[in-house]
Amino acid sequence: MKIFLTEDVLQVGKAGAIVNVSDGFARNYLLPRKLGIEVHAGNEKEFARRLQKIEQRVEVAKTKTSSLADRIKSVAITIKRRMHDDGKLYGSISEQEVVDALAGSGITISKDKVVFDKSIKAKGVHEVTIRLSSTLQPTCTVRVVPVEG
Repeated sequence: MKIFLTEDVLQVGKAGAIVNVSDGFARNYLLPRKLGIEVHAGNEKEFARRLQKIEQRVEVAKTKTSSLADRIKSVAITIKRRMHDDGKLYGSISEQEVVDALAGSGITISKDKVVFDKSIKAKGVHEVTIRLSSTLQPTCTVRVVPVEG
Protein backbone atom coordinates (compact mmCIF):
# COMPACT_ATOMS: atom_id res chain seq x y z
CA MET A 1 0.00 0.00 0.00
CA LYS A 2 1.29 3.47 -0.85
CA ILE A 3 1.25 5.92 2.06
CA PHE A 4 2.02 9.64 2.15
CA LEU A 5 3.83 10.25 5.45
CA THR A 6 2.67 13.29 7.44
CA GLU A 7 5.24 12.74 10.23
CA ASP A 8 8.75 11.28 10.37
CA VAL A 9 8.52 7.54 11.09
CA LEU A 10 11.68 5.82 12.29
CA GLN A 11 13.02 3.28 9.75
CA VAL A 12 10.15 4.03 7.34
CA GLY A 13 10.66 7.54 5.99
CA LYS A 14 10.53 11.26 6.53
CA ALA A 15 7.47 13.50 6.46
CA GLY A 16 6.33 14.28 2.92
CA ALA A 17 7.61 11.04 1.42
CA ILE A 18 5.47 8.48 -0.37
CA VAL A 19 6.46 4.98 0.78
CA ASN A 20 5.31 1.44 0.11
CA VAL A 21 4.40 -0.43 3.30
CA SER A 22 2.47 -3.56 4.05
CA ASP A 23 -1.31 -3.25 4.30
CA GLY A 24 -1.37 -4.35 7.95
CA PHE A 25 1.30 -1.87 9.02
CA ALA A 26 -0.56 0.94 7.28
CA ARG A 27 -4.01 0.06 8.62
CA ASN A 28 -2.95 -0.88 12.16
CA TYR A 29 -0.18 1.62 12.88
CA LEU A 30 0.26 4.49 10.42
CA LEU A 31 -3.34 5.42 9.64
CA PRO A 32 -4.83 5.24 13.19
CA ARG A 33 -1.98 7.39 14.57
CA LYS A 34 -2.38 9.86 11.68
CA LEU A 35 1.25 9.38 10.67
CA GLY A 36 0.24 9.04 7.02
CA ILE A 37 -2.61 8.99 4.55
CA GLU A 38 -3.40 6.48 1.83
CA VAL A 39 -2.42 7.47 -1.69
CA HIS A 40 -5.04 7.34 -4.42
CA ALA A 41 -5.80 9.40 -7.51
CA GLY A 42 -8.33 11.68 -5.78
CA ASN A 43 -6.03 13.18 -3.16
CA GLU A 44 -3.09 14.45 -5.25
CA LYS A 45 -3.92 18.12 -4.50
CA GLU A 46 -4.06 17.40 -0.79
CA PHE A 47 -0.52 16.00 -0.96
CA ALA A 48 0.80 19.27 -2.41
CA ARG A 49 -0.96 21.32 0.29
CA ARG A 50 0.25 19.07 3.10
CA LEU A 51 3.80 19.02 1.74
CA GLN A 52 3.95 22.84 1.98
CA LYS A 53 2.72 22.72 5.59
CA ILE A 54 5.27 20.04 6.45
CA GLU A 55 8.11 22.05 4.92
CA GLN A 56 7.11 25.14 6.92
CA ARG A 57 6.87 23.10 10.12
CA VAL A 58 10.28 21.54 9.48
CA GLU A 59 11.89 24.97 9.07
CA VAL A 60 10.43 26.21 12.35
CA ALA A 61 11.45 23.01 14.12
CA LYS A 62 15.02 23.25 12.78
CA THR A 63 15.56 26.70 14.24
CA LYS A 64 14.10 25.71 17.61
CA THR A 65 16.01 22.44 17.85
CA SER A 66 19.32 23.94 16.73
CA SER A 67 19.17 26.53 19.53
CA LEU A 68 18.14 23.80 21.97
CA ALA A 69 21.04 21.63 20.77
CA ASP A 70 23.50 24.46 21.46
CA ARG A 71 22.13 24.80 25.00
CA ILE A 72 22.36 21.03 25.58
CA LYS A 73 25.98 20.90 24.36
CA SER A 74 27.00 23.66 26.73
CA VAL A 75 25.37 22.22 29.87
CA ALA A 76 27.04 19.83 32.30
CA ILE A 77 24.72 18.21 34.82
CA THR A 78 25.56 16.60 38.14
CA ILE A 79 23.62 13.70 39.62
CA LYS A 80 24.18 12.71 43.25
CA ARG A 81 23.57 9.06 44.11
CA ARG A 82 24.37 6.61 46.87
CA MET A 83 27.12 4.20 45.89
CA HIS A 84 29.41 1.45 47.12
CA ASP A 85 32.87 2.21 48.48
CA ASP A 86 34.42 1.19 45.14
CA GLY A 87 32.43 3.88 43.23
CA LYS A 88 29.72 1.66 41.77
CA LEU A 89 26.10 2.73 42.01
CA TYR A 90 23.23 0.85 43.59
CA GLY A 91 21.48 0.36 40.26
CA SER A 92 22.04 2.73 37.35
CA ILE A 93 21.17 6.23 36.17
CA SER A 94 17.81 6.34 34.39
CA GLU A 95 16.60 8.50 31.52
CA GLN A 96 14.18 10.25 33.86
CA GLU A 97 17.01 11.33 36.16
CA VAL A 98 18.80 12.94 33.19
CA VAL A 99 15.55 14.65 32.12
CA ASP A 100 15.01 15.98 35.66
CA ALA A 101 18.59 17.26 35.87
CA LEU A 102 18.22 19.00 32.49
CA ALA A 103 14.94 20.52 33.66
CA GLY A 104 16.85 22.01 36.59
CA SER A 105 19.04 23.74 33.99
CA GLY A 106 15.99 25.07 32.13
CA ILE A 107 15.98 22.50 29.31
CA THR A 108 12.74 20.57 28.84
CA ILE A 109 12.80 17.31 26.86
CA SER A 110 10.97 13.99 27.09
CA LYS A 111 12.70 10.90 28.41
CA ASP A 112 12.39 9.02 25.11
CA LYS A 113 14.88 11.52 23.63
CA VAL A 114 17.65 10.41 26.03
CA VAL A 115 19.94 7.73 24.58
CA PHE A 116 22.64 5.96 26.59
CA ASP A 117 25.56 4.34 24.74
CA LYS A 118 25.86 2.05 27.75
CA SER A 119 24.17 2.19 31.12
CA ILE A 120 25.75 4.45 33.72
CA LYS A 121 26.60 2.36 36.78
CA ALA A 122 29.67 4.08 38.22
CA LYS A 123 30.77 7.50 39.40
CA GLY A 124 32.62 9.75 37.00
CA VAL A 125 31.94 11.80 33.88
CA HIS A 126 29.77 10.26 31.16
CA GLU A 127 28.47 11.45 27.78
CA VAL A 128 24.73 11.09 27.10
CA THR A 129 23.20 11.63 23.66
CA ILE A 130 19.95 13.59 23.32
CA ARG A 131 18.14 12.63 20.09
CA LEU A 132 16.26 15.80 19.09
CA SER A 133 15.76 14.72 15.47
CA SER A 134 17.15 12.14 13.10
CA THR A 135 20.05 14.44 12.19
CA LEU A 136 20.48 16.56 15.32
CA GLN A 137 21.83 14.55 18.26
CA PRO A 138 23.86 16.66 20.71
CA THR A 139 25.62 15.16 23.71
CA CYS A 140 25.61 16.48 27.25
CA THR A 141 28.04 15.75 30.05
CA VAL A 142 26.67 13.89 33.09
CA ARG A 143 28.79 13.86 36.21
CA VAL A 144 27.86 11.23 38.79
CA VAL A 145 29.04 11.97 42.33
CA PRO A 146 28.42 10.26 45.67
CA VAL A 147 25.93 11.68 48.15
CA GLU A 148 27.67 13.13 51.19
CA GLY A 149 26.69 11.58 54.51
